[in-house]
Amino acid sequence: MDDDSDALGDLLCLTMVAGVGPITCQALLERFGTASKVLDASIFKLKGVPGVGPKLADKIVTARADNDPMAELAKCRRAGVTLIPRGDPAYPPSLEEIPDPPSLLYVRGTYEPSDQLAVGLVGSRKCTPYGIRIAEKLAASLARVGITVVSGLARGIDAAAHRGALKAGGRTLAVVANGLASVYPPEHDELAAEVAAKGAIISETPLTQEPIAALFLQRNRIISGLCLGIVVVEAAPRSGALSTARHAGEQNREVFAVPGPVDSLASQGCHRLIRDGAKLVETVDDILEELGPLVGRRKSVAEEPATRPVVELSLSDEERKLLDMLGDEPKPVDALILESQWKPSLVMSTLSLLEMRRLIRRLPGPCYVRV
Repeated sequence: MDDDSDALGDLLCLTMVAGVGPITCQALLERFGTASKVLDASIFKLKGVPGVGPKLADKIVTARADNDPMAELAKCRRAGVTLIPRGDPAYPPSLEEIPDPPSLLYVRGTYEPSDQLAVGLVGSRKCTPYGIRIAEKLAASLARVGITVVSGLARGIDAAAHRGALKAGGRTLAVVANGLASVYPPEHDELAAEVAAKGAIISETPLTQEPIAALFLQRNRIISGLCLGIVVVEAAPRSGALSTARHAGEQNREVFAVPGPVDSLASQGCHRLIRDGAKLVETVDDILEELGPLVGRRKSVAEEPATRPVVELSLSDEERKLLDMLGDEPKPVDALILESQWKPSLVMSTLSLLEMRRLIRRLPGPCYVRV
């Protein structure tokens, strides 16, 4: 076994110890340097780390005998799950910024550099038809401009957000509270497969971990940590989605909320967020306008400032050709039809898509300029 495998196995072994959460794991690694040195440390030295008492220290000392990280690694390989330790080049850079980043991520699918341009859509499981419609619409609009949609694969708003992004041909990430050996809720098995094919399912828990209430609250910090901002579509006063919004605020992410009927219990949480300073969202433009400066801070695959995220992703041949015809000077539609030699209907539909993607702007005439 090579050194990298040894290091990954030791980190996996450490994270499998009951009671070693992200904050304690981080404290242990900061004190001892590597997971291997943590596992080799004495009970006396371990007890000197904040959050480590005698019982936990004893569990860490016996971790190699009590756990089988190599078996877990083998199960991951068979399940098509990749393990990404913190510090690995594939680890999401945005998670490095939060106070309690996961030490190890289980990933089915792929996390791409373009996923740094991400927005979370979350909300109630017991949502209304209005909430589902708005979540799907916002997710689709975000996907069309090249922004990855992040949610939690739960019933209700989460599922609508994933489906909206997928229907629009975009990328989506699902952060779950259980191990990736199973799908929760089970009726989302097909949806989970689609998400993994067009993005990733992400967890910080061992492969066979069952979903429990505390883990749902814990995973919410990862949803917000992966994103530039969080949009709450529907949330009752005690909705778990509000904890995701709270994490977003603590992580210096933007917080957005969609208003609903004033007498709807499903929207009371959103109204409180708006009252407390969250940005009110009516259309995707409300999100994009607020995120403009933040999008510019994230880097593209080529490490260039990604001020227009869709440019970093794939445009159709028609969109790219028409975009290349435009510059700072207004160009009439007739000139674009003549230059492209396309049918007017194709030119107009392509211009509409580029305008929706906020790459061009329509002027009187009608004329178009590149943004």
